[in-house]
Amino acid sequence: MSPVVKITQWRKGSQWFEVNRKLAVDIVTDEVYYPKFKQFCKPSCYVDEHYFPTMLHIQSPHLLTNTSLTWVDWHRGGAHPATFGKADVTDKFLKQLSEGQRTCVYNNQTTSYCLLFARKFSPSALDPLLKLSSKYLGF
Repeated sequence: MSPVVKITQWRKGSQWFEVNRKLAVDIVTDEVYYPKFKQFCKPSCYVDEHYFPTMLHIQSPHLLTNTSLTWVDWHRGGAHPATFGKADVTDKFLKQLSEGQRTCVYNNQTTSYCLLFARKFSPSALDPLLKLSSKYLGF
């Protein structure tokens, strides 16, 4: 992809993200970077994980944050994060998610703004999540 995309500009991000209107317009009007990704990024590149973060890092780095609001367990290895089932969803597990990370970082600054979501949960996790939700969500 060089010289259009240099190796130092390459980014990989989560497919779970949000953009404001300006960044959305930048994405849909891009005619420089997408053709390079379409031509060279096969089959192990993904638009949401590689193209969006790379293109936006090049065009608008000042509008990007260096954090995630989603807790994901990659410790088991492989191409996908751990999936939590019924047996995993306990009071201790949810307490660890909500209180386990005391120091949070947002744009390289310490903050109390921490994780809001977790993934991945199997369908069997729904009942215990619903039973414990009032304790953690307050309703």
